[in-house]
Amino acid sequence: MKINLKLLCAVLNLIILLPINLLSQSAQSIIDEVEKLYQGNSSRVKMTMKIETEDYQRSLSLEGVTLGDDLANFRILAPKKDKGIATLMRFKEMWNFLPKIDRVIKIPPSMMMSSWMGSDFTNDDLVKQTNLSEEYDLSLSEKDDKYIITLIPRASTVTVWGKIQYHVLKSPLLPTKQIFYDEKGIAIRQLDFIESKIFDGKLLPSKLVMVPLNKIGHKTTIIYDSVSFDPDDISEDMFTLRYLKRRF
Repeated sequence: MKINLKLLCAVLNLIILLPINLLSQSAQSIIDEVEKLYQGNSSRVKMTMKIETEDYQRSLSLEGVTLGDDLANFRILAPKKDKGIATLMRFKEMWNFLPKIDRVIKIPPSMMMSSWMGSDFTNDDLVKQTNLSEEYDLSLSEKDDKYIITLIPRASTVTVWGKIQYHVLKSPLLPTKQIFYDEKGIAIRQLDFIESKIFDGKLLPSKLVMVPLNKIGHKTTIIYDSVSFDPDDISEDMFTLRYLKRRF
């Protein structure tokens, strides 16, 4: 009986690679589900951002709307000196509107990792421009009641991070923290997800706490005051430069 060596090698490769492929798919499905927790087909959020440094503390009230994965609009409601500053994301492009000078400024891709309004969150964090499962290679491990997903940026991904580690509860499937590493493998910042609450029928962490590990005394907290999914009054007109310049 002749053995088809090519067929045998193909079968062996399939047996070896199948667990790896299943693991990778599981990591992708977990990341995709967790990243969409705060989104529906559309969403409206009101939140408070508290920025703390060694020298000062400040608080911002914001309102944001999203439509699908590629449209987002955030506007500062308070304090008075910052009221009306707005940020628009359309697909892979982003703009800021500064009402004091009545000017719209386009944010180049090179600035997506820069701080937003002096906080420890970046422009990319705010609008979630980066699709993690598309722009990072994923690997999955488990520890007790958590999944730990390690994300390594692909060659084409624009980022300052050498690695991101994502910790997710198995049940309920909720994020607990992200750790961001530089290219040398040094942890630079940590994002904690805490105080889960039900918003519009969904269980979500109500606070996101970003701590830069290389800056003593710095911390930025986002508190979700309200979240509604698929409201009737959100349309594509709200994600234009004309709408961005509206004064409230």
